[in-house]
Amino acid sequence: MAEAADELSTPLGQNAVGRTRRFRLPFTAMQAFAVLLGLVLVGFVGIALFNDNPLGGEPIARVTLRNPPPAAADDKHAPAGQVAAEPAAKSATKAPATASDARTVTIIDGSSGKRQDVVIGAGDPADKADGDTPPLAMTGIDPRLLEKSRYGMIPVVADGLKPFTVYAAEADRAKAARMPVVAIVVAGLGVGAAKTIDAIMKLPPAVTLAFTPYGSDPGKLAERARSQRHEILLQIPMEPFDYPDNDPGPQTLLTTLSSEQNLDRFYWHLSRLQGYAGIANFMGGRFVAADPVMQPIVREAAKRGLSYFDDGSTPRSVAQTLSAGQSLPFAKADFAIDAVPTSAEIDRALVKLETIAKERGTAVGVASALPVSIERLGAWLKTLDSKGIMLVPLTTAMLKSKSG
Repeated sequence: MAEAADELSTPLGQNAVGRTRRFRLPFTAMQAFAVLLGLVLVGFVGIALFNDNPLGGEPIARVTLRNPPPAAADDKHAPAGQVAAEPAAKSATKAPATASDARTVTIIDGSSGKRQDVVIGAGDPADKADGDTPPLAMTGIDPRLLEKSRYGMIPVVADGLKPFTVYAAEADRAKAARMPVVAIVVAGLGVGAAKTIDAIMKLPPAVTLAFTPYGSDPGKLAERARSQRHEILLQIPMEPFDYPDNDPGPQTLLTTLSSEQNLDRFYWHLSRLQGYAGIANFMGGRFVAADPVMQPIVREAAKRGLSYFDDGSTPRSVAQTLSAGQSLPFAKADFAIDAVPTSAEIDRALVKLETIAKERGTAVGVASALPVSIERLGAWLKTLDSKGIMLVPLTTAMLKSKSG
């Protein structure tokens, strides 16, 4: 009967005798792959959610500072890979670091693990900064005249000192009071290192240089200018009439923003470099003509001991009136020397500047750092002494105009 049953259940054309059962998995290969992929994804999400590494897997570099051990005994008791700390009493009486002290900085590449040791002197200003003393970003900067903001260090009045007086270039002001003077401001520097360096190196120190807050490192170029005894200004980007088609750049001061928003942007610009004696407009035809938005900026500049230079690009500027109300040192350019950037037109403009200086006692010209402008200015400035005209920094012209 059993054999008959097998024959009845066997499909036609197949022999049931000797047939073996094949073992089958309870799932297909595709299902297994899907489950495996799901486990990988769950594991990745779990690591992303619960891993406490704030860098999230980014390449990292570990910097180890190794101080010279104070004594051999300290090294013996210090854990491996760590530097033994000095006792509190010993550190309190620690002698000042000398130029011979050094530290080794080990930079570890987070991806390759490659190590590189760099020896730095203990006299590095960044290492000496402690407590509330701000690090000096430029040589010759008085730390008392710096205040920390959310963006970095910005100028401030302290101990009766103002950036306007501390960072003004040297000049014989007694002589300037007795004869016609000319001040030249070369503006738009900081973007384009080559033209900026040309202006710094080819023009005499009495020429004032104005830097925009843009560029990869405007502070470094400004420091070089000050090292050559140039007086510097910081240009603040302001809204022109054709904004946004003509956009000065990031953080531009706008007539559509509140005073708090514009002041916040103003602080960003102030932090971009240090050591300037004053500020100047960068574009800004619409902004400088609007009293409600200009007033907070001029007030803040006066509060921080700066001066204001108006490039004269718009006759409707309210900067002069507002500056007078805040006792803010002020000067306005009589005209742009290279409005037409040809040698002949620049020479004509310079002769006109001479005439204004002799008639009024003070003349102020502004120029860009075009090669033709630098070349013609350099040649003309050499002739001023023979014409009885004195080249002075802008701050000297401001003081003379105020006293006059």
